[in-house]
Amino acid sequence: MTSAGRGMQPLAAMPAAVRAGVRGVFADIDDTITTHGTLTPEAYAALARLRRAGRLVIPITGRPAGWCDHIARMWPVDAVVGENGAFFMRYDRARRRLERRFIVSDGERQAQRARLAAIGQAILAAVPGTALASDQHYRECDLAIDFCEDVPPLSRAEVDRIVAMMQAQGMSAKVSSIHVNGWFGTYDKLGMTRTLLGEVFAVDLDRDREHYVFAGDSPNDAPMFGYFPHAVGVANVTPFLDRIATPPHYITTREAGAGFVELVDFLLE
Repeated sequence: MTSAGRGMQPLAAMPAAVRAGVRGVFADIDDTITTHGTLTPEAYAALARLRRAGRLVIPITGRPAGWCDHIARMWPVDAVVGENGAFFMRYDRARRRLERRFIVSDGERQAQRARLAAIGQAILAAVPGTALASDQHYRECDLAIDFCEDVPPLSRAEVDRIVAMMQAQGMSAKVSSIHVNGWFGTYDKLGMTRTLLGEVFAVDLDRDREHYVFAGDSPNDAPMFGYFPHAVGVANVTPFLDRIATPPHYITTREAGAGFVELVDFLLE
């Protein structure tokens, strides 16, 4: 299905007034900021350029709490939402303190771990070629099944089977470009982004969403694509469009991290 068929416009079609009014950029990490698992110097520099220009910069990712601790502290970002909306983290440099806000309590997370581990083992036994994500040990809230990051790519049918097995256990399940993530609860990337903006930055996102851009590449970004009127897909979103109810409004010409750099260049012209 072509991008034109789904109503997406080239990034260059974004009106100048919209571009001038952008106050912040939210972006998925895997295959949006990164490229084939690598954070390129150009993409990292693009994050820094956005922040120096006074834009709010927040990665919104399915990656684990352990990674997000590092990202909040070390990357040129204002905060990070992780594990598909299970929490946000923000490093307060003046107070030298990492702020962590989870949806699920410490006790609930502890109680869920054994159940998540058992479901993970059942999926690995039922779907040959899968593996636990290499970052599973650093996760607080969810189960991540690798279908193409460190294993040979699985078919769509096999990915759908993983999703179905998670859902049969009462889990929410989302497909990224590399993992199927499952968790107990109905939270998502959008809900925690709203919470973060309201609690930390005093922004009413429902009122001001037109001033923020979200960039992503895969089905687990669908709530963000549907919510933000100026959402942007990097070019590699195209294969997933049949699984995204509301596609991003704009699309870059380049893929992955190069597409993110293209977006930043465009916004800061």
